[in-house]
Amino acid sequence: MIAACLRLLGCAALAGLLAAPAARAGELAPYRALYHLSLASAKSGSGVVAAGGAVLDEWGETCDGWTEQERFLMRLQYGEQPDEKIRSNLVSWEAKNGLRYRFDERRENSGEEARQPSDGDGGQHGPSNTLEEIRGEAKLDGPGKGGTAEFTRPEATTLTLPSGVLFPTEHTLVLIARAKAGDRLVTRQLFDGSDVANAAQTTAFIGPKIAPPAGKAAVGAKSPLLDRPSWRVRLAFFPPSSGADGLPDYEETIQLLDNGVVGEMLFDYGDYVIRAKLDDIEALPRPNC
Repeated sequence: MIAACLRLLGCAALAGLLAAPAARAGELAPYRALYHLSLASAKSGSGVVAAGGAVLDEWGETCDGWTEQERFLMRLQYGEQPDEKIRSNLVSWEAKNGLRYRFDERRENSGEEARQPSDGDGGQHGPSNTLEEIRGEAKLDGPGKGGTAEFTRPEATTLTLPSGVLFPTEHTLVLIARAKAGDRLVTRQLFDGSDVANAAQTTAFIGPKIAPPAGKAAVGAKSPLLDRPSWRVRLAFFPPSSGADGLPDYEETIQLLDNGVVGEMLFDYGDYVIRAKLDDIEALPRPNC
């Protein structure tokens, strides 16, 4: 799946949901994939000189839903500051009817420079360590309807979700359906539980269809899972309160195959861009329902 941990996707007008039943009839492929992270580009003022790390994404199927376990590690190297290490572990489940979604994510950031007390001049610079956990469940009242999201961590919080909101897998299904139909611009509201915040607008710009040989070469790894048509999709994620004229919080470009597999990804954080190259992929078994 598209993870936005990234979290690679997700994100509504009721009219757009009409495409979802057709998309759900298609075959999504359970898989385990390993991505290698590297620095694609950086602005001169960012301070970032190199990056590395990996993403292990396991996307599975149960009789009643889709599961995802994503482990993420990124190291950022700075020219004149301590290196930064970011870890994330996500576990989620989404009902096949798109109406329920459970999420549990732990994030750790270490190596940032922080002010710490000392016996000398009242403070010194040193590494800090921050740990965050986000856990909860969201439910919709029906297709195209709103619902509620209940967080249990970092503290008990309840949000009212707007009509037309999509959860991550449902959003992926809609993107595939609209790409097959030849659409080039898709805007939806996504709730993925990555922050204690309401659904946010996500705009997708879909490129021309890529024939299977070209798509296979683009991701590098070899597998029958990759011998499929694909599209290059540019996604912009907007904060919930930004409105139509606001700037996106974050952008990413992905290669999306018609079976839900994600090939190479580019994560644009503004001052620098991280590339995730697909190194290995294997099919996971389907349930015997």
